[in-house]
Amino acid sequence: MPVFICPGCGRRISGDRHQGHQPRGCASCGFGFLFELLDDYYPSPKTALVVCDNDRKILAAGLASSAITGFQERELLGHEVTERLTLKYEDGDPAGRSLEWGVRVMGVECTFRPKGLQDDRGATADFFPAYDPDGGLLVALTPK
Repeated sequence: MPVFICPGCGRRISGDRHQGHQPRGCASCGFGFLFELLDDYYPSPKTALVVCDNDRKILAAGLASSAITGFQERELLGHEVTERLTLKYEDGDPAGRSLEWGVRVMGVECTFRPKGLQDDRGATADFFPAYDPDGGLLVALTPK
């Protein structure tokens, strides 16, 4: 049974697809679309959710993204997520691995640089590939 998460508020919806299509929008916050997950996921209230396309360009910034990254959504849109958030990983490219293999990559230790700060901050990142025909990626960034 598919599970959907709203990138805007983090609300999860499980159930069958309505006539073969994923549910439209979030009834709680009005965010325009839901992101399908294979398994349920419970983000922390301190987790920034960022939705990207297949090229990792940011399409939407939702739950806690401004508070965590310091960027307003308009400052993130269209930018490559790793570059814009200055994400650094010790082990390869988990975003690329998630997109290439179609698997979620969880608990990646990383650093990022919030807007206006000179120092990197420690975080844990989770990456979820999109399972719809458009593809894409959901990045969940939780600061330490």
